[in-house]
Amino acid sequence: MKFTSALIFSILICLASSLKAEETTITFIHTNDMHSHFIPFAPELDYFENNPGAGKTAGGWARIASIIKLEKEKRSNPVFAVDAGDYTMGSLFHMPAREESFEMTLMKKMGYDVVTLGNHEFDLYPDGLAQIIKTADRKKVLPEIVFSNALFNPEKPKDDTLEEVFKSGLVKPYIIKERDGVRIGFFGIMGKGAAGDAPFASPVKFKDPIETSREMVRILKEDEKADIIVCLSHSGLSRGIRSEDEDLAKKVKGIDIIISGHSHTKLDEPIISGDTIIVQSGSYGQNVGILDITFKDGKTALKNYTLTRIDSSIPDDPAIKSMISSFIEMINRRVLKDYNLSYLQIIGKTGFDLLKIEDEAAIGNLLSDAIRWQANRYDYNPDDPVTKTRIGIKANGVIRDGLIAGNTGKITVADLFRTLPLGIGVDNTMGYPITTCYVYGYEIKRALEVVTSVYPLKGSSYFMQISGVKFRYNPKRVLFDRVTAIEIETDSGEYVPLDYSKSNRELYRVASNIYEAAFLKMIGSFTYNILEIVPKDREGNPMESLADFRIDADKSKPGVQELKEWVAIMEYVRSFKDRTGDGLPDIPERYREPQGRIIIESSLNPFKLLSGGTAVTWGAFALFLFLTAVLIFSGRFIVKRIFRKK
Repeated sequence: MKFTSALIFSILICLASSLKAEETTITFIHTNDMHSHFIPFAPELDYFENNPGAGKTAGGWARIASIIKLEKEKRSNPVFAVDAGDYTMGSLFHMPAREESFEMTLMKKMGYDVVTLGNHEFDLYPDGLAQIIKTADRKKVLPEIVFSNALFNPEKPKDDTLEEVFKSGLVKPYIIKERDGVRIGFFGIMGKGAAGDAPFASPVKFKDPIETSREMVRILKEDEKADIIVCLSHSGLSRGIRSEDEDLAKKVKGIDIIISGHSHTKLDEPIISGDTIIVQSGSYGQNVGILDITFKDGKTALKNYTLTRIDSSIPDDPAIKSMISSFIEMINRRVLKDYNLSYLQIIGKTGFDLLKIEDEAAIGNLLSDAIRWQANRYDYNPDDPVTKTRIGIKANGVIRDGLIAGNTGKITVADLFRTLPLGIGVDNTMGYPITTCYVYGYEIKRALEVVTSVYPLKGSSYFMQISGVKFRYNPKRVLFDRVTAIEIETDSGEYVPLDYSKSNRELYRVASNIYEAAFLKMIGSFTYNILEIVPKDREGNPMESLADFRIDADKSKPGVQELKEWVAIMEYVRSFKDRTGDGLPDIPERYREPQGRIIIESSLNPFKLLSGGTAVTWGAFALFLFLTAVLIFSGRFIVKRIFRKK
């Protein structure tokens, strides 16, 4: 009897071992940085009219819903739909995010299993994010959210509401999903670069993503006995030495899969770093990644990867499409009606594409012109010429899209809004307000050095589009002193040389949104005060608060009625002439190509390297001479020693 029992027990152990050794396939459908782009683009009218141009429209959440549903239905193995953050902020649909939580409503309905937070989820301040999450929870449409490295400030109340949301479990540091006997642990982090792009998250800070990930891996492995660990990382991939998610894979052992976001990187194939698989699908829902992995004997391995293009070959999910249509009606009633606009209203035409590129761009010329034009419409006193805004600035990081002519050339309100969709005002309403300040000529040069020196170091978001000035620079010169000539536009439209010496005490008015103005105010601290800029008022006094210098769109009302930059671009396009006689304003031909406002003149000619140099250049040159002298002296000393020994 004892022998029989022992035999049965041995057989059961063998069977259990055999079952455990079986290979399990698990699928992850992943997206990132969808930025509220519910509708296929661009232009959106091509999609709605179902004309020949619809075949070229990309993305669309109803199409993505179809992919998620199809992949889940056709597979017998476990399938998870996940997102790596920044699903909000980028279209008119995010405007009532706090009150309606459209994005989370759709993601829950589309079948997302786990999502994390990106930097743009914090754009509406901690309280705004808390409202979005609580709205979704109240409506019972909240997807599971993991976020592991938020650090709340107990001394400042502005993050208390969001902290309560985290403590209540609506956002968790990690979760475990068990499928087919396999325990899968998910956690979410924000990288250092993304945290730097989340100024409105304050006073929330973000713990070191590497240290946080190590702690999450320890908890998931040791306490939760997870078999597979998935990190939803809003950190990103980049060229050069600082690719955060590759760094994460190298420094934190035990992460099996990193679903990456933030950098808008389209990876056609996964990056394999040690035992970690890294994937990212691009941006705006134009592609969806489908990752199949195998799990056997405690190890994961890549089985298959497909990056699916989201285009007209994929049918819309009817339920999601219907929901989006109802959202458009709500946007018209609650957001656009006050501006005499509607979502699909045709606001202008273009005979050419205006693309967003990492350089001076026609779309950048258009948008920076719009800001300057609008500032002068609302806040210029002809009796006081100094109040005329001379310069408009737009950072590439806040320009989110270009304009595509498409099949008809017609531009809708929705298309135009996508170019400048971001931000929230001091008045807590959506959209960045336009603000102005006064600076000296030498400070204009310092601002332009952001393009020559900060942008090459920090990346495309720091490239600036400009209006009202033209400048030349030599990239071979010393950092922060590469601008060699500046011209400023006169009232007659001519460009004349700008005196940017410190002896010129004339004030020049500059317009930007409040976020860009804050960056210019802080640029000195990032550059050892070399590029220090002090925004001033009309009398030349330093500005204490940028909020006090927002342009008032209606001075007849009490308080400041913020002039929004997204409204500025609408009104600017409306001001164009109808050249074709169809009753629609046409984008002028001058915007067909970049207008040559930024000119590179690369040269190693010593005269051009030193001419007109500031203290930075002459200091570097003096150091060069000193080191050269030391080298020559050392060389001569060494030679003499050698000859003495002989």
